[in-house]
Amino acid sequence: MDGSETRRGVPCWYKRDNVGLTAINDSLLLQNGIYILLEHNFSHLPMYVPALETFRDITMKTCMGQALDSMCLLNGKPNLDVFTMKRYNDIVKYKTAYYTFHLPVALGMFLANKFDKEMHRQAKTILLELGQFFQIQDDFLDCFGNPSVTGKIGTDIQEGKCTWLVVVALQRATPAQKEIIQKYYGVNDPAAVANIRALYEELSLPNTYAIYEEETFNLIKTHVQQISKGSSANWCNLKATESLVVIDDQNRDLLKKSCKEKCDPIRYNL
Repeated sequence: MDGSETRRGVPCWYKRDNVGLTAINDSLLLQNGIYILLEHNFSHLPMYVPALETFRDITMKTCMGQALDSMCLLNGKPNLDVFTMKRYNDIVKYKTAYYTFHLPVALGMFLANKFDKEMHRQAKTILLELGQFFQIQDDFLDCFGNPSVTGKIGTDIQEGKCTWLVVVALQRATPAQKEIIQKYYGVNDPAAVANIRALYEELSLPNTYAIYEEETFNLIKTHVQQISKGSSANWCNLKATESLVVIDDQNRDLLKKSCKEKCDPIRYNL
């Protein structure tokens, strides 16, 4: 979907021999397989209809998010005029957060016969926050991560993606720095990528990310503690989900390994 060469350290499916555009049909087979599996395994349970509705709703939201992401390109080039934080947040919410975080927890709640709307609302709030953190972390590692550690070769800069890094850079950049972004962002050339990465470092974006990481960790931790206090919500201790993306002591070592040496280790508190 995003033109990547590898995923989790292996060639992307569409890059395999004799696949190519057939991958589109393969994705439709997978999507429709969801409903076959749901009917076969869960049609006798109360969660069946809510699960169907949830899959349909989140599939639509994900497609909307992908459309917003695709519309950031104009004639194959990044349309920097629409690279705003609002557009970025909408892309993250619909393209990533709903299906990656909200969907699996909502399904688990239905399977446990938890249909209370307030429970779902509380969980959804935290899960969407986690989704945003996850995507911003992914954007950062795409640029500054080590592919041998992350399992993914970064392509956001050369593809002209609307990422957290470029949006913040555009907010901070001087007119001269914006000209650099206009000239090199979305250009598939190692020198162009290096120029953009150097500009990110000049604008102290690694340090900004470190601050964001710490503040978001504390915010999500507070929200998890609040939802876990109520006896009606103790069924949903989201610390397990929190640990998937929050940079704890063990994950800090991984982040340190995956970052370039120019990232300030003091600011990261690694």
